[in-house]
Amino acid sequence: MKSLRYLFRIGNGPSSSHTIAPLNAIRFIVNENPNAKKMEVILRGSLAFTGRGHFTDVAINSELDSHKIQNSISFDYDTETEFPNEMEVIVDGNKKYRVISLGGGALKINDKLLDDNTEVYPEKNFSEIKEYCLSHNISLPEYVYLREGNDIKECLKKVFETMMDTVNRGLEKGGVLPGKLHLERKAKIFFEKNDENESNQSRMTRLVTSYAYACGEENASGGVVVTAPTCGSCGVLPAVLRYYSDSNDLSLDSCIDALAVAGIIGNVVKHNGSISGAEAGCQAEIGTATAMSAAAMSFLRGLNINGIESASEMAIEHSLGLTCDPVLGYVQIPCIERNAVAALEAIQISYISDFVMNSHLVSLDDIINTALMTGKDLKSNYRETSSGGLATITKFNAGE
Repeated sequence: MKSLRYLFRIGNGPSSSHTIAPLNAIRFIVNENPNAKKMEVILRGSLAFTGRGHFTDVAINSELDSHKIQNSISFDYDTETEFPNEMEVIVDGNKKYRVISLGGGALKINDKLLDDNTEVYPEKNFSEIKEYCLSHNISLPEYVYLREGNDIKECLKKVFETMMDTVNRGLEKGGVLPGKLHLERKAKIFFEKNDENESNQSRMTRLVTSYAYACGEENASGGVVVTAPTCGSCGVLPAVLRYYSDSNDLSLDSCIDALAVAGIIGNVVKHNGSISGAEAGCQAEIGTATAMSAAAMSFLRGLNINGIESASEMAIEHSLGLTCDPVLGYVQIPCIERNAVAALEAIQISYISDFVMNSHLVSLDDIINTALMTGKDLKSNYRETSSGGLATITKFNAGE
């Protein structure tokens, strides 16, 4: 498995697959062709079906315009693709690049992965990681620092600070999100709407919801977020960490350790399953984010590696079959609200794990494999194409 640096990416929303990866691909191609006069970009698969709602064309146009390169962008809805997110870039009418967006911001250009291919973790799955930790009597954060080197702590510190900055920005803003849905920002409303008779449960629900909405709304408006593991699921982990760290006055080091735990869970899913909504539905994005968050909170609550595995497994198990059907292709409905629901679920799962962590029968590795199989069984309508489910039922009410 590769470094957590390629799981936690910092960039502009609303989509790691549809915004961050295509933008980075265009930058790479521009750097390879500094004298280019014209580029033709053809979006295919999910990049075509939801590209406008995910601002793929806006991001590409902006980058090419900044280099004064004449460009055209087309949406090819008919060509079958090997991978759900593909695009072709033709430079000056003859030089061609095939770009595949792999999920979470990762991409291949002409079959070459742009990330560093160095394998940082020799262990291939969670069972091997767990066996190593138990045999060497080390915790999951210690395992991460051993494999990555202590400098990964500085990277995770920046990740945590960026997450909290995103929450803070989102809590301050009102108004309407960009796009045809004219969706009102709600994070600030949730955060400020309290009363003296509010119960502890109500306060927890309201605050966690406000933090998740803050990230989701910043993402939907193209703000800076952290992929955790994707832009569309970027609000779950920050919401859980913000609530639990504030409630328990946790140190920065504790939060960094929790991020290391969340990261290794996300990494295992990324390398053995999928974190791409276009490949495996929203279970790949929100399901993984919930698992990462439940694992982080379980670690902070002092659960052992069995408890962390149990919480992660439950989170994915109860996300199986979750569809990705964003209305009009915007990362807004149901995405923003879903981040809040997932964050609250992650908290509850961590507490449930107290009672089942020594008796659960399904391993984390088993459920990751199951999620991948389930995702591949989903019809394409329910894998980020906005052509089925909620997207179909509500699109006319949104003014289309």
